[in-house]
Amino acid sequence: MPVDATLPYDDQNIFAKILRREIPNRTVYEDEWALAFHDINPQAPIHILVIPKGAYVSWDDFSAHGSEAEIAGFIRAVGHVAREQGLVAPGYRLLANAGINSHQEVPHLHVHLFGGKALGPMLVR
Repeated sequence: MPVDATLPYDDQNIFAKILRREIPNRTVYEDEWALAFHDINPQAPIHILVIPKGAYVSWDDFSAHGSEAEIAGFIRAVGHVAREQGLVAPGYRLLANAGINSHQEVPHLHVHLFGGKALGPMLVR
């Protein structure tokens, strides 16, 4: 069910539980600002989710309320994961859904990192 990204953060969402180690994941990177792990339903050969450790629902929430250090740390973590996975030279796609019309499914900011094959053009229908 799509998430209304204007609602307050729900600390019972699946990513909050992953951050609290209540749900296991296949971690590929972690630092003080972010956690990156394999998606359980991959849409490409490489499909990694990168989430900030702070309680943010969406990009809007994060950009309005995150500290400069959190924002910089999260963005650096995304770049680090792309480099670590060998995706820079062949290319990769980043996707962040925000709100109902984008079909955001988890009320915690996250970036999907896709790669490992030619992904084709991005089409909006």
